[in-house]
Amino acid sequence: MKTVVSISLGKDALDYDFQTEFLGQRFRVVRIGTNNDVKRAEKLLREWQSKADVIGLGRVREHYSVGTRNFIQKSTRRLEKCVSQVPVTTGATLRGILHEWAIRHTQIEQGNFFNNSRVLFLNGVTNYKAAVVLNEYTDNLQFADSVLQLGIPKFITSLSGLELFAAGTHPLNKWSSPHVLSPKVIALKEWNRFIIKKAAQKADVIAAAYEEIEDFSLEELGGKTLLTSTISDERLDRLKLKGVNMVVDMCPQLFDVTVGINVIEAMILAALDKKPGELTLDDYLEILSSLEAEPRILYPAGYKRLNRFAFVIHPLSQQYFRNAKPLDLVAKFSPPVVMNTVEKAMAYAPPFVYSHVSGIKSPTGDEAEGWLITVGGTPKEIMAHSPEFTYRRLLAAARMAKRLGAQIMGLGAFTKVVGDAGVTVAKRAPLPITTGNSYSASGALWAANEATKRLGLVKVDKKGKVQGKAMVVGATGAIGSVCARLLAKAVVEIHMVAPETAKLLALKETILKETPDAKIHLATSADSDKGLADMDMIVTATSGAGKKILDIMKVKPGCVITDVARPLDIPASDVAKRPDVLVIESGEIELPGEVKMKNIGLPQNVAYACLAETIVLALEGQFENFTVGRNIEWEKVKEIYKLGLKHGMKLAAISGVNGVYSDEDIQRVKELAEKKRAEIKKQEDTKVVKLKKPRSTKNKAAV
Repeated sequence: MKTVVSISLGKDALDYDFQTEFLGQRFRVVRIGTNNDVKRAEKLLREWQSKADVIGLGRVREHYSVGTRNFIQKSTRRLEKCVSQVPVTTGATLRGILHEWAIRHTQIEQGNFFNNSRVLFLNGVTNYKAAVVLNEYTDNLQFADSVLQLGIPKFITSLSGLELFAAGTHPLNKWSSPHVLSPKVIALKEWNRFIIKKAAQKADVIAAAYEEIEDFSLEELGGKTLLTSTISDERLDRLKLKGVNMVVDMCPQLFDVTVGINVIEAMILAALDKKPGELTLDDYLEILSSLEAEPRILYPAGYKRLNRFAFVIHPLSQQYFRNAKPLDLVAKFSPPVVMNTVEKAMAYAPPFVYSHVSGIKSPTGDEAEGWLITVGGTPKEIMAHSPEFTYRRLLAAARMAKRLGAQIMGLGAFTKVVGDAGVTVAKRAPLPITTGNSYSASGALWAANEATKRLGLVKVDKKGKVQGKAMVVGATGAIGSVCARLLAKAVVEIHMVAPETAKLLALKETILKETPDAKIHLATSADSDKGLADMDMIVTATSGAGKKILDIMKVKPGCVITDVARPLDIPASDVAKRPDVLVIESGEIELPGEVKMKNIGLPQNVAYACLAETIVLALEGQFENFTVGRNIEWEKVKEIYKLGLKHGMKLAAISGVNGVYSDEDIQRVKELAEKKRAEIKKQEDTKVVKLKKPRSTKNKAAV
């Protein structure tokens, strides 16, 4: 039986002595902690070299490589020289392999997990290889070496900076783990820990040995991912109490007892009768493959994953300034000419965070947090400038979103219709972009279908097809074209309205290839379409920005008008004229969880569909340019709808210009519509009687 002993500078409370099988051989494995007593460690090393086949060194300063340079730790070399009869290892080679493997394994297993994550390394120089790997997925790296080693309250934020730091400070390297700092530097220690803990609160991932974050609390670790090693069940329970979401343990659990990486490497050397440096990387690959072991992804309190998003908003009118501090004071006492100047000036303002969004929790266990970022231009100002003017502001917002740690960014309101509808922004932005138009199209039809069913004025066959007529105004637009394609499948007859005649003809051709039995009519304006008064459903999806889209007085009583345009196509004054018509602002989605977010003009937990699309993609971890450009893909509309259902998205309470429609409100619309229809039918019957009466008299005279 072979014997492996680990002499550790760590706590003796973690000591063990057990026997096991490993690589076909019998082993005795011993750990002895010295509570940072270096002299005792030296004595134990000399004693055990005659009793052990290989000795491991635990909780010592690692020799490390940063960039192209190798650095030797003198204190560790002194301990290694205490052993002359048998091999001794710190586990550095195996640790480097496992650390990189753990990161790549998690990125694959969890799907884009580290994308743009804010990662805090408590010791960057000894984890340089891991940092290089993480830098493939994120630029948001922070290294605390300068704080812990030199007491400088400024973090290193790049690999090149870490390389310069290592080269310049290695001769002066005084870094020690928190538990070995001497009483003489208690004040410095407390100052350093305060700075580190503040940085930890803002990080998404913390890369550190367990001992380095042992004194961290729920405030620092709540909701975080910990990249570490050697996590026993007892340690996992403690991390659960501190709110850690996920632990990536680069050390595989090979035995009932949790052992360090230095122990595993020592056992490999003993089993193969090798010395450190004699094993090739191919040897390590063969051994790790034969063990069928892999890094561990642990969830202290059950599966949880927190992804991050950003969403761009902007003021829809000068009214916004009356509700936003400190502009509310200016707006309250200023004449229109001053407010016009303010409106123009705000278009040039840099982006800023309007609200942090939290509390979004999917039934799958995935969570999302994000930031609503405001750019200052109203629709009037956005349309008054060139697309490049808006692109620059959106790219500035994207850079801000990246610094915050967002993994995807959505474009809201007019920012998604400017220029090429997100294509240029997506090409130039440092993170994926979506306009949300796929879910806006899905939400529009979702709301229209639900409203039509609740009114109960139109028949629906056994297959779910509405036996009525529908119109899409703005049918050739991004959202309108998809609405038209969806309605062609769901409604017996569809009327498509848009000023672009050629695009209408092309859209009709496309729809008939998908739905050959569709009945389609075309018109260049809603009022020019003779069938306006017969429509059971109307979807308006234009970018008219205040222009009159249709004459609501010509609309059929009980018609469901779904207004997905922003700003709205149907003004409140028109809605008030027709209490017998249900005009809804479609696209609102109820988010899962208890959402905390500043007011965006919607009820609690409710978001516009374009924002909801961004959130759904974040929950799914699908960080890609999803919906950009003016042509929305039908497959993506279906995909985002299904993903929304998976993550607990629901159609919000149907709302109009005056807020949410209650059941009583919808019933009142139905009653008024039925009454109006009865009046119209009576008038038509009277006309028929009057027309028939003279004709009947004439016929009798002829006889």
